[in-house]
Amino acid sequence: MTLLSTRGLSKHFDGLQAVDGVDFDLPEGEVRALIGPNGAGKTTFVGMICGRIAPSSGSVVFDGADITALPAHKRILRGMAYTFQITSVFPRLDVAENVALAARRRLKGREMTRAVDEVLARVGLLERRDEEAGNLSYGHQRLLEIAMGLVQKPRLLILDEPTQGLSEGEIASFKELLREVAGQTTILLIEHNMSVVMETADRVSVLDFGRLLAEGTPQEIHENAAVQAAYLGTG
Repeated sequence: MTLLSTRGLSKHFDGLQAVDGVDFDLPEGEVRALIGPNGAGKTTFVGMICGRIAPSSGSVVFDGADITALPAHKRILRGMAYTFQITSVFPRLDVAENVALAARRRLKGREMTRAVDEVLARVGLLERRDEEAGNLSYGHQRLLEIAMGLVQKPRLLILDEPTQGLSEGEIASFKELLREVAGQTTILLIEHNMSVVMETADRVSVLDFGRLLAEGTPQEIHENAAVQAAYLGTG
């Protein structure tokens, strides 16, 4: 079943065509990586999917319903969770409180406490549950943001550059986490780290100059001459 699809999705800013007529389909249960050079339109495209950016034209369909006009908070209620390229934690709240805020629509009381601790353990932050989020390193704030997404039990989890700022060891742990989560939700992953893409994605979509350049398995994308010329720096 197709969980998410776009048709002719476009966005222009003052004459600049950031995204140009993208047709995109994401089946339920898949890990899809979205890659492309800086300025290719990835973040704008994802912003239109999650409702943070209004499209200039085209449509977004989620779980069979046209959500093109829905605001972001109503898309969250339908089962989308989006972690930002720039961290969006509440710095003066402690780590556990940040995750509890994300879970408040779904859980209460002891059930919430249990879910918060469980998800913090999964991302390796349980020992820091009482620390102010603003005192965490940038990489650990990214992991906290992932925990805030996971605790919502979303139908679709959108991760925007999740490994940015992580150490090599943290990236290895993130790959394991992604493989574990992959069996429970659909994932759209915007990522520059090609080892993460090649090792975790079922399929890869490539944007270039706001257009969909190619789609395929990680191996097919790695061998695609057009992708190599546009993004991987060869050819």
